[in-house]
Amino acid sequence: MAIFKHFTYIIFVLIPMYAFAEQAALSDSTISPEWATYGNGLHNQRHSQLKDINAENVHKMKLAWKYRTGKVGTFQTSPLVVDDIMYFSTPFNDVVALDAFNGNELWRYQHELTRTKTCCGPANRGVAIAGNKVYQATIDGRLIALDKENGKVVWETVIKDSSLNIQKNLSSLQTTDLTDEFSTAKMVGGTGHSFNMAPQVFDGMVFVGSTGAGYGLHLDTDKGLVVIDGGDDQTGLRGFIAAFDQGTGEELWRWYSVPGEEWIGDWVEATSAGVDLNRNIALEKADADTFKSNWKLGGGSIWTTPAIDEETGLMFFGTGNPSPNMESSTRPGDNLNTCSIVALDASTGKLKWAFQQVPHDRWGYDVASPVVLIEVLHNGEKVKAVGQAGKTGWFYILNRETGELLYKSEPFVPQSNLFANPTEEGVKIYPAIDGGSNWSPVAVDPNKNDVFIAGVHLPTTYFKKILPSTPTSPWKSYTYFEMDYKSKYGLLSSIDLDTGKVNWQHKTQNPLIGGVLHTAGDLVFSGEGSGEFFALDAKSGEKRWSAKTAYGVNAPPVSYQAKGKQFVVVAAGGNKLQGYPVGDEVLVYALPEN
Repeated sequence: MAIFKHFTYIIFVLIPMYAFAEQAALSDSTISPEWATYGNGLHNQRHSQLKDINAENVHKMKLAWKYRTGKVGTFQTSPLVVDDIMYFSTPFNDVVALDAFNGNELWRYQHELTRTKTCCGPANRGVAIAGNKVYQATIDGRLIALDKENGKVVWETVIKDSSLNIQKNLSSLQTTDLTDEFSTAKMVGGTGHSFNMAPQVFDGMVFVGSTGAGYGLHLDTDKGLVVIDGGDDQTGLRGFIAAFDQGTGEELWRWYSVPGEEWIGDWVEATSAGVDLNRNIALEKADADTFKSNWKLGGGSIWTTPAIDEETGLMFFGTGNPSPNMESSTRPGDNLNTCSIVALDASTGKLKWAFQQVPHDRWGYDVASPVVLIEVLHNGEKVKAVGQAGKTGWFYILNRETGELLYKSEPFVPQSNLFANPTEEGVKIYPAIDGGSNWSPVAVDPNKNDVFIAGVHLPTTYFKKILPSTPTSPWKSYTYFEMDYKSKYGLLSSIDLDTGKVNWQHKTQNPLIGGVLHTAGDLVFSGEGSGEFFALDAKSGEKRWSAKTAYGVNAPPVSYQAKGKQFVVVAAGGNKLQGYPVGDEVLVYALPEN
């Protein structure tokens, strides 16, 4: 069977327009001028082999063309380019196909939302392409296959449970239950399955993961976000990843992040790297029986596109925080397998291993940045590994087969009071809920074995308040935080994957949210919320080029070749949650003809 799969793969690469048009997208080993998958290969390395634009001539690069979508909102898409055609999604899930050379619109799918209230905003991180179909998972809970030639719907699957929206009714609560300090608080957001990731396609299957499972109840106050613990009646869901038949949309299997009552785990007192978690294990154990059913609402969203090892058939991804987010008194135990890097058998959805970065998370340290498959030199031998840029500020490197932590890098952002307990007086912690590294994908130079990480420095003070016991409120406590925006900045870091040492860092005005591209021209591209799009020398970190855009550059750049010419493209539409200017532009850059 394995020999047959390799044979069909070779045929697909050599003859893409014929009998094997439904086969999965290209692997990292394939030399291609295109950008055919979210991470430019199933390993998620976001490395382009193109080098016509390089560190010596990038200063000449100019805007070649731009396209305005008409959909203003947080814009996080990562465009794909296949056969000189660019495909991308917009906020609210339209899909557009353009001539990749000149930007002329070829077709547009206009999505009609079945529900307008979603947990996680309008953002969508991209599409997947395989054979003659374009796949998109939507914020209103659908997986849609479009005809690649004309954008017409081929099939559509409503993902079970996607319409579920559990929210606690506050009408029975007296304002005194929340104390005068929060008497005017309003409930915002909500729990409900949504889908933000770009799908992944492999071996005849389309994979998507659900978001919105890890929040619990949110209140909006002048002091910032408040997360309230609701006892057995707390709000929440279980996150999952599911596989669907590439041809029909039929669901084939589903894996839930939270396994069941066994999510309690081993009551660990420190992380796998040996850092103290400051847990009150005795109190947690005393509460275990009272809250034993809360795994049913335990969270664990899956935000970002998985990586796949074609040889072993294993799929790797990160999971989100447990629910309620940050407030942990009604979820005693380790809360397996939230805040984890997970390996599944892609054909069956069976768990191979799970590495929990932060057991019993109370800070919002979900595994947000996509995992990447790499090889590292460990104890003198090359080891196939999984890497991930954590919100904690370390790049984690695990054995791909076993999930064993090989080592973590030097910190790529400042660290202080990591894993400290929230207090009534407040404790300043960094990195905090925004990271570290947030959802931004990393990029890898596979030749020099360096990884490039978009980092966040945003000190945050966590407060915990104890609620009085009343007949109308089961809640025991709540947590809220205040961000120190005056001290914020971003760091783009280069790290040696064989040693974990930081090679260089480039500081930016704003925390970096969006992602990184590396090219064989020894360039690293990224952007920031101020609207600057820039290129750095991959060897030294020196800035070689920059352009000013009208909106925040908070999406991952991509490079491709069309009609023999290299281009660099990025979505510039900002990020409303971060306060960066939102817009609707797709910007494409190239060297001038003369």
